[in-house]
Amino acid sequence: MASIRTNDHRIQELADTCINKGNIDKDLYSKYNVNIGLRDLNGRGVLTGLTDISEIRQNKIVDGKTVPTDGKLFYRGINIEDIIAGCYRDNRLGFEEVVYLLLFGKLPSRQELDDFMELLSDSRVLPKHFVRDVILKASGKDMMTALAKAVLTLASYDHDVMNLSIDNVLRQCLKLISLFPLLTVYSYQAYNHYTNGASLFIHNPERCEPTAELLLSTLREDRRFTQLEAQVLDMALMLHAEHGGGNNSTFTTCVVTSSGTDTYSAIAAALCSLKGPKHGGANLRVMGMMNEIMYNVKDWADEDEISAYLNKILSKEAYDRSGLIYGIGHAVYSISDPRARVFKGFVEKLAVEKGVTDEYGLYSRIERLAPQIIAQHRKMYKGVSANVDFYSGFVYKMMGLPQELYTPIFAVARIAGWSAHRIEELLNVNKIIRPAYMSVCNETPYVDLKDRT
Repeated sequence: MASIRTNDHRIQELADTCINKGNIDKDLYSKYNVNIGLRDLNGRGVLTGLTDISEIRQNKIVDGKTVPTDGKLFYRGINIEDIIAGCYRDNRLGFEEVVYLLLFGKLPSRQELDDFMELLSDSRVLPKHFVRDVILKASGKDMMTALAKAVLTLASYDHDVMNLSIDNVLRQCLKLISLFPLLTVYSYQAYNHYTNGASLFIHNPERCEPTAELLLSTLREDRRFTQLEAQVLDMALMLHAEHGGGNNSTFTTCVVTSSGTDTYSAIAAALCSLKGPKHGGANLRVMGMMNEIMYNVKDWADEDEISAYLNKILSKEAYDRSGLIYGIGHAVYSISDPRARVFKGFVEKLAVEKGVTDEYGLYSRIERLAPQIIAQHRKMYKGVSANVDFYSGFVYKMMGLPQELYTPIFAVARIAGWSAHRIEELLNVNKIIRPAYMSVCNETPYVDLKDRT
């Protein structure tokens, strides 16, 4: 134990050295016009590429001036709201249609969709003993790590892993798209059994089962779910499938792809990016914040009491003392996030089915009050509104999905966009992504070891 304590002390001393030597004067970023986070001073992303896969619209030009508008999201030029409305009107699940659209640039015909569902089912086969040897062994609470490990291990079973021809990359992407739901649920079942002592069950997928139904049926012991549950989860998958080339995990996919590496490595890197709480884990922070609000606000219908607690959060007196109201605001959208706008009506229907309308009412009031309170506290270059993460965690909670799966479900959806961008990068760009960094290090003379202090 003495040795462990000594090593911990040494590491702490070395960490202090890292901190002391590693800090850069913040004024230098302004002096050299550094676009921190690849964003300009107004928060706009620096243009680093072109894409034909999706588009985010959050403003329009009026008399030569940029004016914020309600956000819109387009997949291959088609408004996502129209896609979801069409699926809902026909009472069908649409995530697989969205995957087809993102990969191939057009909505499938009925025959093309049926053939695509067959292809995904044929691809949804794990190597022999993979569940036993990879998923059940060394299970842990972090499902994103488990998912990344499984993806990298699958590369070992691929007979043509480094072939970057488009047909081979497409084969690999379809394999991963089809397997992500199983890898996610099976990893959770292993954790729930070995860590929580729950019964272990591994359900096989049904033939041509839509992704939303597959997630619910393999997660639940009795495999039962309601039509509305499948519909709302399917909508969440459609809304999360793609969000432009500039989001962190998709940009990671493009950066790693540009090096010429294989599909499994690029997707594993994207998973590691999505794991970060500033990206894929945002709805978990919303849930933590909402749990505290529900505990401390006694009357969920009292807007004065709600506002007072939101003020405490912004003043760093409550929740995690970060001063942030999670789920409110987005790097791109200002007036509204179209994903949250579409989602909200179906969230209300699910709340009615589950008997939690009071809790939904609290969410709805916070969505309306928070932007007003934030505006009173801060000078903003753009407005703020609820983003999709504000409601997604609540939806998963109503369906009884474990929090360990919130971010992996995001990955189950977003791999569609990652795959499309990987193929687009390989087709159009033959140059490694390498942004410039300016050194601010002073030249220092070398000192012989015997003379160093």
